[in-house]
Amino acid sequence: MVRVRFWGVRGSIPTPGFATARYGGNTPCVTVEARTPGSAPDEVFILDAGSGIRLLGLDLLRQKRWPVRAHVLLTHTHWDHIQGFPFFAPAFIPGNEIVVYGAAGSEEDLQTALAGQMLHRYFPVSLDQLGATLRFVPVQPGTYQIGTARVTVARLNHPGETVGYRVEVGGRSVAYVTDCEPCGSVPDLQMDPPVLELARDADVLIHDAQYTDAEYPSKVGWGHSPVSFVVDVALAVRAKRLALFHHDPLRDDAQMDALVEQAREGARQRGNAVKVEAALEGATVELGEMEAISPAGV
Repeated sequence: MVRVRFWGVRGSIPTPGFATARYGGNTPCVTVEARTPGSAPDEVFILDAGSGIRLLGLDLLRQKRWPVRAHVLLTHTHWDHIQGFPFFAPAFIPGNEIVVYGAAGSEEDLQTALAGQMLHRYFPVSLDQLGATLRFVPVQPGTYQIGTARVTVARLNHPGETVGYRVEVGGRSVAYVTDCEPCGSVPDLQMDPPVLELARDADVLIHDAQYTDAEYPSKVGWGHSPVSFVVDVALAVRAKRLALFHHDPLRDDAQMDALVEQAREGARQRGNAVKVEAALEGATVELGEMEAISPAGV
């Protein structure tokens, strides 16, 4: 069985509060684990290190999962995707091993990006004071064997050097395409061939859907996608399940409900059975029997 869990689903900035409590306010962090009943996985694949990674770290401690072997796959180093790393508790514990992958030009660039937010003017503990063994691995488009997973990397259409990932482990595939917008121009929006290949026939496609169709024309170039376009991508790649992601910080739970319904109606009108949901902080998808997304705590 492969378990996908959402620890942070919001884009741009954390948005705690009553209005966002149901969908969640932490910034991006998703885990993918191959699990054998009755035993903990040997390693965890972590997609992005937004503020949600703090909750993941506390959960690993609660489960007494050590030593932790973590592969952190960063899409890019915009702050909402790395801001939780200084609060990832396993990084402070000797014996744990954390390998950080990303699209920076070199190992030094990637390390510098994470270390920068931990300079003493911003944070009391520097990166080189962390107890865990840290390694930094730059990635280019292509396919890699990372631990027990086959990981494919593709560049995304977003300001700055940004990549998406396809994680294939335990016989299942998860495509993670956040901070990505269409090619072309309004109204002639075009799908990006590398994204189509990354997400082809994925069991789960996690895709940036920050904007409504009405919002997108004034946000072109900001690096995010309108919801109807995302549905079109999911149908084109024959994804089994679509999880809308990188929720706009201005969108409350009721507005998120409306966005999900818009996406589902779009899929229905196209006569396709793709399962459309919005990522919920703390929720899980278990890929074995293709169960529904389970609420937090399950």
